[in-house]
Amino acid sequence: MITDYFKIDELLTTEQKLIRDSVKAWVDKNVLPIIDDANHKHESPIYLIKEMGELGVLGSFIPERYGGSGFDQITYGLIMQELERGDSSIRSTASVQTSLVMYPIFEFGTEEQRKKYLPKLASGEYIGAFGLTEPNHGSDPGSMETRFTDKGDCYLLNGAKMWITNAPVCDIAVVWAKDKENRIKALIVEKDFEGFSRPETLKKWSLRASVTGELVFDNVKVPKENLLPNISGLKGPMMCLNSARYGIAWGVLGAGFDCFNTALKYSSERQQFNKPIASFQLIQKKLAEMLTDLTAAQLMALRIGQLKNENKATPAQISMIKRNNVNTALKAARESRQILGAMGISGDFPIMRHMMNLESVITYEGTHDIHLLITGNDITGIPAFK
Repeated sequence: MITDYFKIDELLTTEQKLIRDSVKAWVDKNVLPIIDDANHKHESPIYLIKEMGELGVLGSFIPERYGGSGFDQITYGLIMQELERGDSSIRSTASVQTSLVMYPIFEFGTEEQRKKYLPKLASGEYIGAFGLTEPNHGSDPGSMETRFTDKGDCYLLNGAKMWITNAPVCDIAVVWAKDKENRIKALIVEKDFEGFSRPETLKKWSLRASVTGELVFDNVKVPKENLLPNISGLKGPMMCLNSARYGIAWGVLGAGFDCFNTALKYSSERQQFNKPIASFQLIQKKLAEMLTDLTAAQLMALRIGQLKNENKATPAQISMIKRNNVNTALKAARESRQILGAMGISGDFPIMRHMMNLESVITYEGTHDIHLLITGNDITGIPAFK
């Protein structure tokens, strides 16, 4: 098995490697034996969320005083890599919980909100969701239609969000909405609030072990103390998405290398014309190009992790690596599927499952093309998407 062609492990601390290896062992024991069956049945192993809480991967970079693990950003990335080696659905759940729910409460919330929600989210007692995307507004969240009005003793929330990970099972949702001055704010909506419904999205061919749904608000009364007071405008959700996109850039390496190593092992064992197919030039070309691209993506992830630890990573840099690394992993899945031939679509191997998942990952939290335009805007100063 090849996962470190450029000896990147030598650049990691002992603690980073120990944490990564503990998550790897957990995935091997608890995720890999059940994940194919969960995908086939379109069922989400929700019980794993509390196990992830016990493992310390929920809120991994949130300070320990709020129930998090206080890890650095490279450690967060390594955790996401191992979770996605198991399945993108598992990484998505941890990513949403950490970067899209716990992070905004920690960064933009009050001390009371942090103490009330973060420890329960870190332990997995609470499941969180992030409400930004709407039926009519995906890449253009600034045009969102969800609104809240001040009713004196509470806020009245109306609107809908869709394609929301964890929605049907969430205990709380961090929901972005506009006030009467069209300022974008965030509110914490609890599952029992009257008028709040969370229908599930079914018939998915991707992320089938992740529960997805809508957040629908019909005159939902939200207590005023549930408004996150320390942010206004699109900067808030974009900061959350930057954190999640960074985690994705690491996570997809797990899926990509899993596909590569599956293809490497299969091609070394599969005999055609009285020799292993790994001996043929075209197979070696595919393997060599996959490993080259995945190794380059690894180095990008490590460098952006260093910049994140120094608070120097820019949104445009994170867009570049999210786009590059997801595309690299998806290409590896497609090439690996070809190496396995018809066996590549079999549930006996993880390749098609990873490929279907990555078709969602390349779209969510910023589409492949939007991230390209973000890079274009950064290098030219001309926004092509406005």
